[in-house]
Amino acid sequence: MRRKDREVTDLGEIISIIDECDILRLGLTDGGLAYIVPVNFAYTADGGQIRFYIHGAMAGKKYELLRAAPTCSFEMDKGLKIECFADRGAVTMRYKSVMGTAKVRFLDGEQKRRAIEDILLARYDITKNFDYDRTVIDRTAVIELTVTEISAKANL
Repeated sequence: MRRKDREVTDLGEIISIIDECDILRLGLTDGGLAYIVPVNFAYTADGGQIRFYIHGAMAGKKYELLRAAPTCSFEMDKGLKIECFADRGAVTMRYKSVMGTAKVRFLDGEQKRRAIEDILLARYDITKNFDYDRTVIDRTAVIELTVTEISAKANL
């Protein structure tokens, strides 16, 4: 990391940044090209191990690329504001960001149901106790991303 003064190394601070983010961008490979797709997510952080959970259709490009490769990259950020310094003629962006790599694992059966109910739906107040249509479980892919590398940066 070039700007060590902006590096965030404390796991608690990294998790705080993750809490503020609504979208996780998956970085996948598609025939040697980067394929980036934004997704909603939820996460767990047990004993220092972060796992992201995403869901979607059991078909399509994202699904196929995740099935084809056991790892992916990810990024999330929170832009805060642009700040101008007229006296110096300088402009900077205030932000927080997290990125890294993860191992991909598709969940099924009871693990899939529990991830949907206990992690994905539990992330938001509006869905915590929502009585959803459980027939969607069979046609929904739920993917667990176990973080293998993570870094964070902030310009506050």
